[in-house]
Amino acid sequence: MKKNLIITSGKRKTAVARAVTRKGKGIVTINGYPVEFHPVIILKEKIQEPLKLLGPRSEEVDIEVKVSGGGMTGQADASITGSTAGFDEQLLEKVNAHPSVLLASPRLNVSAAVLGTGAETAPLLTMSVIESGRVSATGLANG
Repeated sequence: MKKNLIITSGKRKTAVARAVTRKGKGIVTINGYPVEFHPVIILKEKIQEPLKLLGPRSEEVDIEVKVSGGGMTGQADASITGSTAGFDEQLLEKVNAHPSVLLASPRLNVSAAVLGTGAETAPLLTMSVIESGRVSATGLANG
């Protein structure tokens, strides 16, 4: 007995979503509730955007997502990643959209540098301190 379903997962920060995609009527549920009942309108639209790009073909599949961990935005992004991973290549060929709509963000966590106040400013601050010659074993030298 062959079942026509695809089980996929998606992650964003600490949120993890498990999605089951099967043939159906275009119903999308997140943790048992239809996506139309999502409390944050912006996140609801963000979750529905990949399905809107598919047009009438999105009514051929039902997507059931179980998501846990993280905050609301992380869960929404994990839900998008998990649900779109279940689309087969034939569906995606007809979509002319930016890949960021359907794929996960490749960003990685970058830790803050020792001499900087954040991950982005650290290389500039470190280079200016090294060039000035005010570097000791513990960081900045007195003076």
